[in-house]
Amino acid sequence: MTDPATPFQSHDHHACADSALAEAERLVKARGARLTPVRRRTLEILLESHRAMGAYDVLDRLAAEGYGRQPPVAYRALEFLVDQGLAHRVQLLNAFAACMDPAHDHQPAFLICRSCNRIAEAPAETVRSALQSAVAETGFAVDRLSVEATGLCPACQEAA
Repeated sequence: MTDPATPFQSHDHHACADSALAEAERLVKARGARLTPVRRRTLEILLESHRAMGAYDVLDRLAAEGYGRQPPVAYRALEFLVDQGLAHRVQLLNAFAACMDPAHDHQPAFLICRSCNRIAEAPAETVRSALQSAVAETGFAVDRLSVEATGLCPACQEAA
């Protein structure tokens, strides 16, 4: 997994996004799927910043670039990206964020800065393990866990 602090630090975001896009293209091809022009552009839009975007924000961008204004255009592209592990749905924000580590199947914890809206992925294995231990006696089997934390990133803490 990429360093979870990267979105909150100064870094070469162009290289960061290019690397994630190249990895996405490789993975999709290896899986026998297709990164169509609208799917690719949707991923590029999500990769432009370390922020989550709502489906209608993505749709507006796609429409402005000639991909059509019908909501299914954006929703199908976003659904494909999520299904392929190239993007995540961030429930708290009702939005989508590009996956910064698409080569590894994972369910990260999302760290969301409430001031600048940047978002980072952090490993969540210990949280998942703790929850599974806590519910073990109930007989409940956890299939999916979404961990989303809001707070202030280092830059916003320093500015406050």
